[in-house]
Amino acid sequence: MDEKELIKEQVSEEKEEREERDYVREIIDLFSEGLSDEELSERLADYHDNDIAGAFEELEKEKRRKILELLGEERFSEILAYVEDSHELLAELPASQAAKFLENMDTDDAVDILENMDEKTAETLVDLMDEEAGEDIRLIQSYDEDEIGSRMTTNYVVIKNTLNIKSAMKELVNQAGENDNIMTIYVTDENDVFYGAIDLKDLIVARDTADLNDLIITSYPCLNDHDIVSECIERIKSYAEDSIPVLNDEGHILGVITSQDIVEAVDDEMGDDYAKLAGLTEEEDLDEKTSASIKKRIPWLIALLLLGMLTSTLVGAFEGVIAAIPVVIAFQSLILSMSGNVGTQSLAVTIRVIADEELSAGDKIRLVLKEMKVGLGNGLILGIISVLVVGFYIHFAKGGAWNYSVTVSMCVGFAMLIAMLVASITGTIIPLFFNKIKVDPAAASGPFISTLNDILGVALYYGLCYIILIQVFRL
Repeated sequence: MDEKELIKEQVSEEKEEREERDYVREIIDLFSEGLSDEELSERLADYHDNDIAGAFEELEKEKRRKILELLGEERFSEILAYVEDSHELLAELPASQAAKFLENMDTDDAVDILENMDEKTAETLVDLMDEEAGEDIRLIQSYDEDEIGSRMTTNYVVIKNTLNIKSAMKELVNQAGENDNIMTIYVTDENDVFYGAIDLKDLIVARDTADLNDLIITSYPCLNDHDIVSECIERIKSYAEDSIPVLNDEGHILGVITSQDIVEAVDDEMGDDYAKLAGLTEEEDLDEKTSASIKKRIPWLIALLLLGMLTSTLVGAFEGVIAAIPVVIAFQSLILSMSGNVGTQSLAVTIRVIADEELSAGDKIRLVLKEMKVGLGNGLILGIISVLVVGFYIHFAKGGAWNYSVTVSMCVGFAMLIAMLVASITGTIIPLFFNKIKVDPAAASGPFISTLNDILGVALYYGLCYIILIQVFRL
């Protein structure tokens, strides 16, 4: 084996070793090695905050307190952002100490923790913080949860556009001690109005004799503090910046939205949309009270029950068909389940397109036509399969004559084709309609489309059975 291959194999082994390491377990094991406080502190400094947080959650109270003492308020404040149920941990500490930890955290992380506490405790902790930190937290808390202002952090660096390169570097160093979001430096004019942004790399490599204004991107994207999060996500993602400033109506910088905030916002929106598609008003979690979960679900279920009764009424209206040809009822669920699946697929595609793009009237027509063609194509394929399977089933399992078996199977296959075509149309048009009238299509479409497709499926299936099997073929 030559030297190149040996190095490659060594690198591969080191990579496998890193992937197999359990950092959380390593940190827990440190406490059983009999290390001195100084050695333990040095070893802990080698691990990521997230791994220390994971170990912290598994350690007993005495060892938790040890980590607090060794790491100090500033470092542990960074770790606290990764700790699950961190509000419960802070509740165990003296109020003054808990307030100090929150004071040293990024403002948005501190607000997230305070939101999980009772209102009185949260207010007490904010009152115990220094004036600047308290004001920043109250600012973020003043926004509705669906506004951009509720997602921002006040951890950023800002300089004046009147500085030279040397002064700008000095100001950056001064502010970096308190704010670690330094990859983008924001710039304001003499009236404190947002002027633009500078990439840290450009400032570092710039010569002292260069003009600061030559480095400033004056067309840098920004957001308003009252912008709605769900309406901004795609625009924010399209810029792919590490942070974007949040301005008030006067153009003053109030905070920034970081890439981590954007990821969390996307995750929250996806979870929210998933819950809405299931007919829930919001997401549920494992710890939520049963009564609260019932309260969220029951309004939709009552509405769907009423629509479901309409489906049953329709089935009752075709008692004559069922009495004359009882075998047709065996394939009702087949038609309804397939039309429901198609409707859900079309709904998912439409919701995604609505979220990603601004659609013109022509785009909407193209989307409907495309889904119709997909529904028709899939319906044709599954309809043919249904004709074959149902025909053989009736003939061999039920002992029906071939002409009877083929006629019934052709009716089932044709009903499958029409039901899937109609389901693809409703799954596309209904969310587009709700979006047009400013109703959240994810919230309104999911359960509604499933039940509507059941109603249409029953009407189509038994209607075709009546026309084809009874009126035409006189079975």
